[in-house]
Amino acid sequence: MPYVTPEQIERAKQMDLLTYLQYYEPQELVRFSGNVYTTSTHDSLKISNGKWCWWSRGIGGRSALDYLIKVRGMTLPEAVIRIDGQAVVMPPVPERTQEHSAPKKLLLPEKNENNDRVIAYLTGRGIHRSLLDYCIRTERLYESRDYHNAVFVGLDRQGVPRYGTLRGTSGRRFMGDVNGSDKHYSFSIPAWNKRRRLHLFECAIDLLSYGTLELLSGRDWRQDCCLSLAGIYRPKKNIEESTPPAALMQYLEDYPQINAIVLHLDNDEPGRLAAKSIQNILPPAYTVSNEPPKHVKDYNDYLRMVLSGRRGQER
Repeated sequence: MPYVTPEQIERAKQMDLLTYLQYYEPQELVRFSGNVYTTSTHDSLKISNGKWCWWSRGIGGRSALDYLIKVRGMTLPEAVIRIDGQAVVMPPVPERTQEHSAPKKLLLPEKNENNDRVIAYLTGRGIHRSLLDYCIRTERLYESRDYHNAVFVGLDRQGVPRYGTLRGTSGRRFMGDVNGSDKHYSFSIPAWNKRRRLHLFECAIDLLSYGTLELLSGRDWRQDCCLSLAGIYRPKKNIEESTPPAALMQYLEDYPQINAIVLHLDNDEPGRLAAKSIQNILPPAYTVSNEPPKHVKDYNDYLRMVLSGRRGQER
């Protein structure tokens, strides 16, 4: 097995991916837009501002060394040698047997014979019935049989359920993901047409609350795409080392026409940090704006505040 010195590794870490591709693999380099590049092999891998992110896999980095290991599957010595061009030989070391776990199976709870409790719970939180009817009809929402939880389902682009999250309807605070959920495919509602704007929320109820507000304002609540992040996005302590949320990366991979993202995350410290991080780490090819709820924590609180004001005016 080839052996490389610590000095070689340190030198290899200094080369960014764009420079590496320009000098060693120019046939792989494709200009995406402005100063954003991609590769001919992986068009979901974007390179910008000294960083790269492979959107469809949820991985990223800064150096060419990271790319050769994470994307090309090279060992550290192989990657260093590709960049540095030198190696010495050391005695072979027995390879460890890799264990491959089987992909998880999504275990959605059985459906109840009706959705009465879920509808009562969500309309009680201000969600308009027409949005609930759409979600039930498209199998994005249903009531579980045993515990009567609201089950929000995330579908892939082929309409196959890949994610599920539960919300209690009995008055006690209960929420959690279904076993086998893939967070790349969170709860979402597509636009009528191939719109280029995506609205981003922390949870499904906030998404439906925003849609209700759009409907009450006389606008088409499906004029743009909407996506839930399945909870709070927590970036790394060093924001620049973070990768965007898995659900967002997958959605942008599946719907490449999107070029504008509107953040509607919670109006609290974690939500503001998440919004700041997403704005900083997304490639400049995307226009990102931040529109948190006004005066309250989340969009369901904002919806209920608006509805309360309307009822007050009617008295």
